Amino acid sequence: MAIHFLEGRIVLLTVALSSSAAFLEPYDLLYDNAVQAFYSGDYGNVVRFMEGALSSYREVRRTKVRCRLRCQDQHPFDQALSDLRFFDVVLRRAACMNTCIEEKLGTQSVHKVSEDVAQDFHRRIPYNYLQQAYLKLKQPDKAAAAAHTYFQANAEHVEMGQNLEQYKDLQGVNEDHFVDREARPHQHSFTAAVRLYDKGDYESAIVLFEEALVEYYKADVECRAQCQGPQRFEGHDHLRYRYSLHELVSDHFTQVLHCEHECVRDLATRPGRLSPMENYLPLHYDYLQFAYFQVDRLEEALQCSLTYLLFHEGEEFMTDNVDYYREVLEHDGKPREKAAWYLRRHKQELELLLLGSKIMGVEFTEGNYWSSTGGRDDSNRIPSGTDGWIEYVPISEKKNVGVAPPPQLKEGGSLVYDSVQLVQNSVALNGSQRVLLDHVISEEQCAELRNLAHAVTMAGDGYRGRMSPHTPNERFEGATVLKTLQYGYEGRVPMKSARLFYDTSERARRIIESYFQLNSTLHFSYTHLVCRTAITGQQDHRNDLSHPIHADNCLLDPEANECWKEAPAYTYRDYSALLYLNGDFDGGEFIFTEMDAKTVTASVKPRCGRMVGFSSGGENPHGVKAVTSGQRCAVALWFTLDPLFREMERLQADEVIHTLDTQSVWGQGLNINPKDEL
Repeated sequence: MAIHFLEGRIVLLTVALSSSAAFLEPYDLLYDNAVQAFYSGDYGNVVRFMEGALSSYREVRRTKVRCRLRCQDQHPFDQALSDLRFFDVVLRRAACMNTCIEEKLGTQSVHKVSEDVAQDFHRRIPYNYLQQAYLKLKQPDKAAAAAHTYFQANAEHVEMGQNLEQYKDLQGVNEDHFVDREARPHQHSFTAAVRLYDKGDYESAIVLFEEALVEYYKADVECRAQCQGPQRFEGHDHLRYRYSLHELVSDHFTQVLHCEHECVRDLATRPGRLSPMENYLPLHYDYLQFAYFQVDRLEEALQCSLTYLLFHEGEEFMTDNVDYYREVLEHDGKPREKAAWYLRRHKQELELLLLGSKIMGVEFTEGNYWSSTGGRDDSNRIPSGTDGWIEYVPISEKKNVGVAPPPQLKEGGSLVYDSVQLVQNSVALNGSQRVLLDHVISEEQCAELRNLAHAVTMAGDGYRGRMSPHTPNERFEGATVLKTLQYGYEGRVPMKSARLFYDTSERARRIIESYFQLNSTLHFSYTHLVCRTAITGQQDHRNDLSHPIHADNCLLDPEANECWKEAPAYTYRDYSALLYLNGDFDGGEFIFTEMDAKTVTASVKPRCGRMVGFSSGGENPHGVKAVTSGQRCAVALWFTLDPLFREMERLQADEVIHTLDTQSVWGQGLNINPKDEL
């Protein structure tokens, strides 16, 4: 019997489980098997398990949507609704959905996956593995499709774009193979319709625009059904709650309603992007009214123009179009009822969200869902058309992080220690709030920290257990300061070496705080001793990055040339530093880029004792080039000026060091809890 430990969940692969073979296999287990096969060089099983995982992932989503919609229809709410009838419907729907889902999937708990795995599938990470596996199996057509699918959601991945260019030159690969296997039908039809429209093929464009609308409203229904799962109850301890029944019900349904309300944004956002396409749904009707005009179908053109005005009442360009159509047709028309109903519901949801948020004491701000920049001002009063359909509009709740750092920030302060040498400042590194230093620690100290890393670091530590969080071609191992001190206390590594890691990180913190002339204390946010190792046999024709271009405290959006300071980014981080422990490896250069994630502004070759420091915001996008042979080790440090976000493990480590400095601890036992480790 094989036992797999997967994200804290034990899955027993026994004969008993095989008796339920009709049920769907959990996609996280298949994904884990595929990754393990990849590292074993078993590319046939990579494809088998990864394709199975993708299929299982899609089927889980389809089944939940189908069952939720079916149970809603079977158990509707009456217009005359009593308290008892309300709970009757809720409970019967729950029973219906459990039965329906488990008939297809089996026990639902088996299909609960970690947030990390869910994010990997959302980011299309499986297709990165697939494209490499298919290439190894000499199936370039399937590799091209997988690479194209991955790139659609990871446009900032410059190396994948280069891979796609190389695929075009491979024998057996043609343009038809570059398909997005995860394309959303409503967006796919809309994009194809715009291309036909731009070519002047209005008849064909009309067909696809109408198809895109059908798919859009269908996707809206499915998106809303996905919102009916468990909610997080932000700010509430639901295990020991003392809230009234009505408060809990109100909280839950307010969060569900907010999720459903946000489907407008979700459906307008392309994979991997942070901002929705501007004016997305209304644009369908604008394109249609002009296309119908071009083929002399003015009744439909008037209807679409009136529909557009539902979203943008009184807009001058479209109002002129409506006047023109009415004048030619000599009668009025009506907007499409589907869109009118959609907007009525949207406004009703807003009223309820404002009420529910007020009850729960949560601030709610309505997004600018239908932002419009107008259209062409045609001199002959024919319909406006559109300008720039793929422009992005910032989401109102997002905080824009400018490229330039705040003007009060300085640099050029003392380096604290006599041995430390300034190599390059911000000007030399072609940016702002950047510094490159040498001789931060000695060769002997580098060697001791590397030996410590080899003894203490574990695969996936610091990356939530993922051995290859950034690229499947390298293995990552890491350890925290507290963990090394624990190992030192247990006698598994020299306490002197564990203490060196602690002291070195404090040395780096003092240098960064002093050089950038900060007026307040710089606190540790996270400290990590990390090594990344090139995996033998997986470096041929490699073009990916060891760590993709990113910013440390905001979400980089290269196409919008913005960096959004919002979760899941570590928004509280203010400064970052990397202290290198060696340079005897190939590749692995640290690079700064512009916010486009493509234009390299500076490159740093690691070596023992070299440290690069910089502010953590959108002014300093950075990444790491591929390590193609050998092992690259460094101490990675992130700092914050906000004491509320100090690293808890660091505070525990401080207590351990204080104990070591003030009394003999041998034989007394330190209060170090391994479960406290990050």
